[in-house]
Amino acid sequence: MKNNKTFIIAEIGNNHEGNFILAKKLIKLASECGADAVKFQYIIPEQLVSSNDQNRIQVLKKFLLKKQEYSNLALFAKRNNIQFFATPFDKHSFKFLNKIQNLFKISSGDNDHYHLIKLVANSLKPIILSTGMSNVNIIKKTVNLINEIWSKNSFNSKISLLHCISNYPTKDSDLNLNRIRTLIKEFPNCKIGFSDHSLGIDASLYAVSIGAKVIEKHFTLDNNYSDFRDHKIALNPENFKLMVKKIRKLEKIMGSSKIQISASEKNSFYNFKRSIVSNSDMKKNSKILEKNLVFLRPLSGIPASEYKIIINKKLNKNIKKGHYFQYSDIKE
Repeated sequence: MKNNKTFIIAEIGNNHEGNFILAKKLIKLASECGADAVKFQYIIPEQLVSSNDQNRIQVLKKFLLKKQEYSNLALFAKRNNIQFFATPFDKHSFKFLNKIQNLFKISSGDNDHYHLIKLVANSLKPIILSTGMSNVNIIKKTVNLINEIWSKNSFNSKISLLHCISNYPTKDSDLNLNRIRTLIKEFPNCKIGFSDHSLGIDASLYAVSIGAKVIEKHFTLDNNYSDFRDHKIALNPENFKLMVKKIRKLEKIMGSSKIQISASEKNSFYNFKRSIVSNSDMKKNSKILEKNLVFLRPLSGIPASEYKIIINKKLNKNIKKGHYFQYSDIKE
């Protein structure tokens, strides 16, 4: 993941609904919209849901893609200049995905599933961890576990922690974006982001403005593609492209946090700052008193901020009223 800009993930998830051609189309569209990555889910229904819940298992089976199709999607994404990865939900999906991707995501539902987290951490690949349905202590335990494994294996990477509210769609009153500030404070060695389940693009923009460096947003071909819930909370290509455009503009507006005279201010600096100027004719060897001085624009000599340096010093030349004092005018 690039460090100099917001990493924007198009969360395709299961919005392909098991259709390989649609999955490819969504990858291509996400790339055209300016996303940095596409994220899928690789769910083996029987490894996620109890066998007692056959209705849920049958629904999940409808969304399955074949292993070879996931492999082909990873290659297709690479050809379209966008990073591919999928979330594993068990050891079998992890082992397969580890062969075809260089980045892992742990879902909010699994952010304390330590058996899976250990497997993923030992892949020695960057990890994005959603923090929904958790508190600071849970997050710290998981972060410490990952970092401990990475440290033992001399793997140097930053965990990306995504503020997340696991409610679909998330109401504005439940978003609690100030948690991003808390995560930045509590986890200074992590990259902090936002997994956005709200409607529209405003929450993601606000998140970037307060320091989020990763944005994950659901992506669909059409919000009315089917009755599957995720289409409703997702952005269609037109709105996703708009979000990316606004985030990139926001990054420019936010700029640097370092306080200094910027390059664009240099002309203004000399035009707006004041110099020390004589308000009368003065003779050589005369003492410079405060009453002899006025402070005028532009800055073209000794700056007004340095006036105490020349008080009670003597001139080494005659000067006229309106003269901009130079250091060379002053006797040592």
